[in-house]
Amino acid sequence: MGARCRECVRVIRFPTYDVPPLYLLRGAGAALAAGGALGVAWFLLLPYGLGILGLVGILLAFGIGYGVGEAVSWATNRKRGLALQAIAAGGVITSYIVRNVLEGVAVIPEDDLWGYVLTAVAVVMAMQRLR
Repeated sequence: MGARCRECVRVIRFPTYDVPPLYLLRGAGAALAAGGALGVAWFLLLPYGLGILGLVGILLAFGIGYGVGEAVSWATNRKRGLALQAIAAGGVITSYIVRNVLEGVAVIPEDDLWGYVLTAVAVVMAMQRLR
């Protein structure tokens, strides 16, 4: 066959990774809704002072990340891509903020290392769901 130019090949994106703006909005709405709901669950299941419970916290973080990632995936008809990964990460951060607001602490507390670790684990999980 040989080498061909882009016009001759007619390079098109794989449909799964072609995400129109309407799907981005749908994904953002799903991420906010799921992040808010899972933030309430985080508040109820693992209060601020008990965040050091190790395995329970890690499992909760996996659940939050998977839940937000799946909500974004479902709302966008199983599309994937970097933009949707960023939206899902925003949804996970929303869950962290909701948990903090419900606890009555600062929105981003300075002394919540374990909360940061759990949020990072959840972000990685959500982004993996949309790779």
